[in-house]
Amino acid sequence: MKVKFCGAAREVTGSAHLITLKDGYTILLDCGLFQGRHKKMAEWNRHWHFNPKEVDCVVLSHGHIDHTGRLPKLYKDGFRGKVYSTHATRSLCSIMLLDSAMIQERDAKYHNKRARRKNKKASTRKALYNQGDVNKVMGKFVGLGYEDWFHVHPKVRVRFRDAGHILGSASVTLEIKEGRKTRRIGFSGDIGRPNRPILRDPLPMDEVDYMICESTYGDKEHSAPPAESAQFLKIIQETCVEKQGKLLIPAFSIGRTQEVVHMLDQMETKGLLPKIPVFVDSPLAVSGTEIYGTHPECYDNALNQYILTDPNPFGFNRLTYNRDLEVSKQLNHRKDACIIISASGMMNAGRAKHHLSNSIEYKKNTVLVVGYCSPETPGGKLRAGAEKIRLFGEEKKVKARIEIMDSFSAHADRTELLDFVKNQNRKLRKLFLVHGNYEKQKQFKGYLEKNGFKNITIPNMGEEFVLD
Repeated sequence: MKVKFCGAAREVTGSAHLITLKDGYTILLDCGLFQGRHKKMAEWNRHWHFNPKEVDCVVLSHGHIDHTGRLPKLYKDGFRGKVYSTHATRSLCSIMLLDSAMIQERDAKYHNKRARRKNKKASTRKALYNQGDVNKVMGKFVGLGYEDWFHVHPKVRVRFRDAGHILGSASVTLEIKEGRKTRRIGFSGDIGRPNRPILRDPLPMDEVDYMICESTYGDKEHSAPPAESAQFLKIIQETCVEKQGKLLIPAFSIGRTQEVVHMLDQMETKGLLPKIPVFVDSPLAVSGTEIYGTHPECYDNALNQYILTDPNPFGFNRLTYNRDLEVSKQLNHRKDACIIISASGMMNAGRAKHHLSNSIEYKKNTVLVVGYCSPETPGGKLRAGAEKIRLFGEEKKVKARIEIMDSFSAHADRTELLDFVKNQNRKLRKLFLVHGNYEKQKQFKGYLEKNGFKNITIPNMGEEFVLD
C-alpha cells in the first residue's frame, strides 16, 4: 500500500492525496483546486501527479474549492468512478463547482480578449472545465451520513466523522485489509474549532496507524470567543458610527460568511448592533446560506436553542442578501455607513475585489480580513502591511484601516490541533503534515514533538511513501 501527496504538500491549497492498494485499486482523498495568482498554481491545476483514468474513487472531506475544485477536470480527463461525501458536502458542491466553472470560463474569456488586443495571433487559453463537466461529475456523487461505515472496495471500508469546519465537513477513516494485515489510515480534512457558532465541535478520529493531518494554523493560537465578539463590535462602532464609513468584510462564501452573519444576527437580537444597513453581496454566499438552512442535522445545540427564539439565525431586518450585479455596483457609490460582506475572501476575484478597489483609498473605511489569504493575493499583501496595492491595472494607496481577525478562522489553532490528534499517540506509526505553509509546518512539527509525537513527516509535492 502506498500514499502519494499530489496537492496541499507544503502548500495550503490543492488538497489531493492518492492511496494505492497492493491490488492496484486507487482512492483519491480530495481533489482540490490550487488557489492564488502565482503562475505555478495555473500550471499545477492543469497537470496531475497520476492518471485520472486510473483513479477508482474519490472520497471528499468537505466542499471548499481547495478540496473539491478540480473534480470536474478529473472527470473531463477520464475519471469515471464514484465520489463519496456527506450529504451536505454534496449539496454545497452542486453550487460551488458550478460557480467555479463560471469563473474558469470567464477568466479564460477575459485573458483571451486582452491577449488578442496585444497580438491577434496570440494563443488562446481554455477553461479548466465548463458547467457541462460539473453536471457530469455531480452525477457520480454518493451522499452518506456521519458515523456509518461504508465500503468503497471489498477490502476497504470508510467512515465520516464530523470535523466541525464547515457544513458537512468530515474527517475520513479508511480501514484497509490486505492479506492478514488490517491498517487504518486517517485523513483529518480541515479541522474546525470547538465552541464556534452554528456547527458541532469536531470529533476525534478513531485510532489509526497512519494519519494525514492539516496544519494551517500550526504556529499560533486564536482569540477566545468573548474577546472576538467585543473586538468585532468595536470595529463596527469605530468605522460605521464614529467615522460614518464602510466596513468591507471579504469572506469565503461558504462557512465564513454564515458565521459572520450569525454573529451580526446575535448582536442585533441583543440590541448591540448599530442601526446601519448590512449587505451580503455574493450570489454564491446567498445560495450557500440557503443550503445551510436545509441541513439542520449539522447544527450544534446552541444554534438549535437559538432558533427557538429566532427562527432565522441568518437574517434580520437591516440585512439584505444580493445576487444582482447592478445592485452590487450601486453599493460602491453609497456614501452612507454600511457593512458589506462579499467574496472572495482573499480579495483576488469576485465582487470583493471591486469593493476593495472602490474603498481602499478612503481613511474612513475599514477592511476586515477574517481568514487565510495566499501571500500573492491582494488579501495576503494587505495582511503583510502593504502601503500600495495593484487592482485592475491601477496602483492604489492603502488609506483604509486594515484589521485582521483570525479568530473567525474555521481552522483549528495549534492547541486545538493537538487536542484533535492527542488520542493517536499510542498506536500511530507515522504522521504526515499537509495543508500548511512550510515554515508554519516546521513549527508545528516541533510543537508536536515536544508533546510526545514521533515519526512526523512533511511531504513534498508528488512524494510517495510505502505504508507497510
